[in-house]
Amino acid sequence: MPPPLKIGLNEEEDRTLYELSVANGVPQRTKVRAMALRLNASGWTVARIAKHLQQAPQTVRQTIQRWQSRGLGGLWEAPGRGKKRHWQEADLKAVEQWLEEERSYTSRQLSEKLAKQRGVEMTAKWLQRLLKKRGGYGSDCELVRPDPKNQSTTKRNRQIY
Repeated sequence: MPPPLKIGLNEEEDRTLYELSVANGVPQRTKVRAMALRLNASGWTVARIAKHLQQAPQTVRQTIQRWQSRGLGGLWEAPGRGKKRHWQEADLKAVEQWLEEERSYTSRQLSEKLAKQRGVEMTAKWLQRLLKKRGGYGSDCELVRPDPKNQSTTKRNRQIY
């Protein structure tokens, strides 16, 4: 059985952890970690904290160990490990400009043009998703965009009621 973990918090640390646990805009995981630390400092055991917060005991132990080694910074997640984007906002602006000039591009053609002119490798499917997310391009577009020709609001390929 692992030895019991116990931390002590001064008034300022306790107040900071309390504010983190109730603040808006703080990730839920960070809030739960702050609560776990406050409960541990109040004398709760790891097993009791884990049961109360519906977490595994090992998760609570890791939270306490992260607090001991890294302090307040140990409560937040490290940056994501996923694939980083290779495109910039200016690249999408260029694609949108190409679409404004000539609306007969397919997503594959736009992807190839983006690779040739700007050196950005992006699959046609991904480019299509980004443009849909930004709104206004493609036959499935659900977003309302101003029509530059008549200055009225229209939805492309569908009517607004």
